[in-house]
Amino acid sequence: MASHTARVGSLSWNDHILSSGARSGHIHHHDVRVAEHHIATLSAHSQEVCGLKWSPDGRFLASGGNDNMVYVWPGIQENVANMRTPFRSINEHQGAVKALAWCPWQANVLASGGGTSDRHIRIWNVNSGSCISSLDTHSQISSLMFVPNYKELVSSHGFAHDNIIIWKYPSLSKVAELEGHEGRVLNMTLSPDGATLATVAADETVRLWNSFEKDPVKKTAKPTTSSFIHQRIR
Repeated sequence: MASHTARVGSLSWNDHILSSGARSGHIHHHDVRVAEHHIATLSAHSQEVCGLKWSPDGRFLASGGNDNMVYVWPGIQENVANMRTPFRSINEHQGAVKALAWCPWQANVLASGGGTSDRHIRIWNVNSGSCISSLDTHSQISSLMFVPNYKELVSSHGFAHDNIIIWKYPSLSKVAELEGHEGRVLNMTLSPDGATLATVAADETVRLWNSFEKDPVKKTAKPTTSSFIHQRIR
């Protein structure tokens, strides 16, 4: 599917709509069911769009850019004119925003994470535009993810710690640090059952962390970090 004039650095699915963010600062919506797939262009970012995330219900698309901005866009249920105007503009980050995550059990809650010159996780109520909480992680944030099994938030990091941190939500108190990568953690994803976290890093390894297994007897041992398969018994 060709439409962008510069590199494409971010993607997010919403049913049959694939949204793509480019170095030009533009976001394109593609309807993958039809040959004329490019159905809308969103223009607000002044620099590269490095983060994109549709909300689970498809009501909003969040975008983060190298211009330190986060925009929340109306979903595809709106008419085309409304789709092209940001519903919410967030300018509190002091670094590029690649990390974005919607809370799956709390509608309208968005988490965003800033780059090296920001390092903050910020939690937003997108309806009101208010910042619910903010935390300095002291490290570049490359991705964020909510984990339903334990109602927790996971952040992956680059400079200076190259690790993964599990936070209790909504208190943002630290639960555990997962260490082992020897380079910037670039991205992560959760298994379909919500039990295993997969991370990929600049050290050219993929690591699997069995950190969120549902256990009827929730013990409190920390996860081991001695191998590529990591066990966290709760």
